[in-house]
Amino acid sequence: MQILIVHAQIKPEFIDAFIAATKINAENSAKEPGIARFEFLQQQDDPSRFVLCEVYRDAAAPAKHKETAHYNTWIETVNDMFVAPRTRALYTNLAPADDAY
Repeated sequence: MQILIVHAQIKPEFIDAFIAATKINAENSAKEPGIARFEFLQQQDDPSRFVLCEVYRDAAAPAKHKETAHYNTWIETVNDMFVAPRTRALYTNLAPADDAY
């Protein structure tokens, strides 16, 4: 498993549009065979901050995800909504075991 954590801060005037576009991307991403889980979170004390937690089944899955129509539509839609470039980091799963996903 590879886990990608993405942090994003969105300009206040785009929060609702970002949520709408990202929900569509998350719902479609969760259907990809290479994705075990795709979570979309909003920070409670600062609604302009979001986290995407993307759990991939193998090392090739993130690249395949970026080739999908829904990802490309999402990135074109939200690209100008960020306060600053989003940050991303890859993690290795330690627990629960991979077969629990």
